[in-house]
Amino acid sequence: MHDASAPRLPKLTRAALSQEQLALYQEITSGPRVTGPQHFAVQDRDGSLNGPFGVMLYAPALGGALQELGAAVRYRTKMSARTREIAILTVAAATRSDFERYAHERVGRAAGLTEEELSALASGTFASEDPVEGAAYALCRRLQDTPRPLDDDEYEAMVSVLGHEGVVELVVLIGYYRTLAQLMEVFGIGAPSS
Repeated sequence: MHDASAPRLPKLTRAALSQEQLALYQEITSGPRVTGPQHFAVQDRDGSLNGPFGVMLYAPALGGALQELGAAVRYRTKMSARTREIAILTVAAATRSDFERYAHERVGRAAGLTEEELSALASGTFASEDPVEGAAYALCRRLQDTPRPLDDDEYEAMVSVLGHEGVVELVVLIGYYRTLAQLMEVFGIGAPSS
């Protein structure tokens, strides 16, 4: 078994980057993840990138597309911040992604999630009286817990609350954060110790 405290990929500092890697590094470090409110550190003290962002540098052509999709999911959907963080934390719990839980619990608090709601998301017992939040949580759980396609009744129930655009946004969000969780699992990246 791999020691989770030791990532499998060396962290890359600016000085070690190729031109293509440096271009991606600059996209990540000059975009909305670092220019807006900082709820978790995207960069380490030595300038290397934390979480999935450091992994993206190892394959910059894919990493660039992946980080752009992530920016769209985080900053250019119609989801409320609470709904988005409920969905991300549902994926984090399902995939047991320590980094995503660490990072997005901080973002979730800023979006208005209470400690009780964060605990419920982590344990799989979340409930909301808000129909959009409830439907988003249900869709996230359904897609991760049941390996069969949505039937027509399930689909119509989701669309009736979330709309077609909302369902598309959530399905993409789930796929994106599952991809990040898988990257971090394979390359041994956990939550920061401090």
